[in-house]
Amino acid sequence: MPEQQFAKVAYDIERSIKIALLNRDMTQKELAELIHANPQQLNRAIKGDMTPKSRELRKQIEKVLGI
Repeated sequence: MPEQQFAKVAYDIERSIKIALLNRDMTQKELAELIHANPQQLNRAIKGDMTPKSRELRKQIEKVLGI
């Protein structure tokens, strides 16, 4: 995937998660506690990190936030 497309996808992921958090009046720290994740790892996942752990966290985030 070209770098520009990757940046766009990462931005879209981050934006949709942050909007969902705002709609639920929830902080990233609260979300991390809810899914039993390290807050720093959660932040990396939200920012578009592509490690297997971040991908798994995004699946959990999507399930919890319904996105």
